[in-house]
Amino acid sequence: MMKTISVTEYLNYEAGKFSKSKGVGVFGNDAKDTDIPVEVWRYYLLTNRPEVSDTLFTWSDLQTKLNNELLNNLGNFINRVLSFLAKPTGLGYGSVIPDAPGADSHPLTKKLGEEVGKYVEQYLEAMEKVKLKQGLKTAMSISSEGNAYLQESQFWKLYKEDQPSCSIVIKTSLGLVYLLACLLEPFMPSFSVEVFKQLNLPLEQASLCDEKGDMDRAKRPWDILPVGHKIGTPEPLFKDLKDEEVEDYRRRFAGSQADRLEREEAEKAAKLAEQLKKKASGFGGRKQQVKKPASEAKSKGSVEPEISITRLDIRVGLIKKVQKHPDADSLYVEEIDLGEGDCRTVVSGLVKYIPLEEMQDRKVCVLCNLKPASMRGIKSQAMVLAASNSDHTKVELVDPPPSAVVGERVTFQGFEGEPDDVLNPKKKVWETLQVDLKTNSDLVACYKDIPLTTSAGVCKVASISCGSIK
Repeated sequence: MMKTISVTEYLNYEAGKFSKSKGVGVFGNDAKDTDIPVEVWRYYLLTNRPEVSDTLFTWSDLQTKLNNELLNNLGNFINRVLSFLAKPTGLGYGSVIPDAPGADSHPLTKKLGEEVGKYVEQYLEAMEKVKLKQGLKTAMSISSEGNAYLQESQFWKLYKEDQPSCSIVIKTSLGLVYLLACLLEPFMPSFSVEVFKQLNLPLEQASLCDEKGDMDRAKRPWDILPVGHKIGTPEPLFKDLKDEEVEDYRRRFAGSQADRLEREEAEKAAKLAEQLKKKASGFGGRKQQVKKPASEAKSKGSVEPEISITRLDIRVGLIKKVQKHPDADSLYVEEIDLGEGDCRTVVSGLVKYIPLEEMQDRKVCVLCNLKPASMRGIKSQAMVLAASNSDHTKVELVDPPPSAVVGERVTFQGFEGEPDDVLNPKKKVWETLQVDLKTNSDLVACYKDIPLTTSAGVCKVASISCGSIK
């Protein structure tokens, strides 16, 4: 007999309402025509489910949830764990799950088990009451706990310094991967199928209980997967959705059905004309080849990468030594440790704003891939980032968290990629990106509202809000 009926309010689209007749919104047949995987659609619509009041579908919100929650949280956690396990012996575990004796007395792991047990209880309660949105949010919290656990344990260091503890962390994390696949199966079944494939386990084994029906094993994730089991091949589970793709989808799924049909017909006609043009060029004999200038050939062969914030190599540095420039009263000369072995010499125009004693032994954010430049006879090999107010009467250093690791790269959620070795001054990469580097009202350093982030948290300034960073 039915006990509960789940009803919802309305899901609206961008600035208005979904309308099939007017062609406003994205519908099932439209979703199939995008490159966005079904598990992403399911996740977004369920996190945005209008259970209490109307909610709004926006392409930018879908992009944020995919890039930040699915890719950077869930996908990042699972891929880090499985990829590390799959590394060959000497670097990892050769894909074989290690034994982890003493896990139940490992303080960090025991604390994690207690937290995960509470989350599973909350998940079951929400699902029993058909609060799907809350159930999904609770499951994703376990992924966040897993990422924090990996970061706090610093398993990559443990592997070299304390392998028994590293084995505990990895085996426990693998248990969380299994739990996540089970908890998220009602929401994203294709995701769970893929995770179990990478774990080299049949999906039929997916269960929150053990053979005796005991739910308490969620509190002991280190006991879930057997020692000696060999996993499959790790693969990324999600890929990011780029700004240009979002704009394309927004354009494609706006306006009336007639407008859409007209655009589609025009695109088809353009493609057909291009095909006919290519075929026609194949007839009429051999054409005389015209030799192009070397500069044009060179530009066609090498495409300039998109100007993205990932091209900047911003790292956490520690100022080991600082003194005034011998030939310039307004300049400091710093020796900064960036985790490279040798310190880099950096020249900064901060004498008027920051006392020398406040510079010494201070962690800073450093742009490391500018072309070295000579400043009054001393070559500066990087640039310390600082924020200034609108009239440049006040300047403050951008501070990473005190526990940030020296040498680690500062990241931006939703952006992935390797930095340039050295930024080409002619391409104006830094100048283009710098205009969007600012502090917000909470004093957090941001690029387009996305915080500069380290493993220990976000980077901030002391008091300058809405300031420019450079």
